[in-house]
Amino acid sequence: MQVNWKGVFPAVTTKLKEDSTLDHDAIRSGLNRLIENGVGGVVMMGMVGENAQLSPEEKRTVLKIAVETVAGRVPVISGLGETNTASAVQFAKDAEQIGVQGLMVFPGLTYRSDDRETVAFYRTIARSTKLGLMLYNNPRGYGVDLRPDLLDQLKDEANIVAIKEETYDTTRVTDVYARFGERFLVFCGVDDLVVESAALGVTGWVSGMANAVPKESVELLDLAVKGDFAKARKLYRILIPLFHLDVHVKLVQYIKLAENITAGYSENVKAPRLKLEGQERAEIVSIIEKTLADLKTLSN
Repeated sequence: MQVNWKGVFPAVTTKLKEDSTLDHDAIRSGLNRLIENGVGGVVMMGMVGENAQLSPEEKRTVLKIAVETVAGRVPVISGLGETNTASAVQFAKDAEQIGVQGLMVFPGLTYRSDDRETVAFYRTIARSTKLGLMLYNNPRGYGVDLRPDLLDQLKDEANIVAIKEETYDTTRVTDVYARFGERFLVFCGVDDLVVESAALGVTGWVSGMANAVPKESVELLDLAVKGDFAKARKLYRILIPLFHLDVHVKLVQYIKLAENITAGYSENVKAPRLKLEGQERAEIVSIIEKTLADLKTLSN
C-alpha cells in the first residue's frame, strides 16, 4: 500500500488485560472502531501505545494483529523506539516483513544524541528499509531537536517523507515548509495545536485523544484543512480541555481513561505507570464528561 500521509492518524493505545498482557480482542475492536470513524491511518506503539514498556515479542505481536485486522483499509504505521541503532534497524526489517506500511521513528531512547549522531541514526534506519519514515521530533520529551538544518542533511534520503512536529512551536511548521517546500510533510504532533498547524498548511495529525473522540477529531481536521475556521474554532474550543491532556506527562493514563469512558476499553497500563485513582482521577473524569456534554449541545 502506498501511504497517503494525510488525515488523522491516531497514536493507538495498546489494549491490556488486568495482568498487563496484550488484549488481542480489544486491540482488534479498537482498530475497527477508529477506521469506522474515518481516520486516515493508525500509528501503533507510539508514546501513547507504550512502546518503551513493551517487550520485543509484544511489539511484533501488536503489529501482526494490526496488519491482519486493518487488512489494507488504511495505512498501518509502527512506532520505532529502540535504545541502540542495531536494534532499531532489526525492528525496521521485522516491521517491513510483518507488513506495515510505514514507520514513525523516535530518536534513540535513553541517550541524548548530538547533531552528528542524530543524523547518522536516522540515515542508517532510512537505508535499512524501503518503508516510508515519519521522524518523531519531540525535543521536550526526548532531548533531541530535529531542526531544519539537520533535516537538510537528510533530504536526500527519499523514504524520509514526514516529520511529526512536537516542538510546541508552530513557527517550526512554517520554517520547514519555507525551507523545503513539499519535500517533507509536516504532521501536527500535539492535540492542542492542531487548528493552528492546519492554518499553516499541515494536513496530517498524529493524535492521542482521537482514540477517545475519533469522529470529532476527523471532523475538526477536515474543517481546518478546508479553511472553515469558524466551524473549526467552535468545535476546537469544546475539545481543547480534553486535548490539553495530551501534553501532560500522564497522557497515556488520561487517554486510556477517556477511551474507557467513551468506548468502554480498559484503563490498564504497563508498570511503572499505574491507573489513576482518587482526586486525580476524579478531576480528569470531570474534564472528559464536561467535554462530552458540551459536544452534545453542539450537535443539537
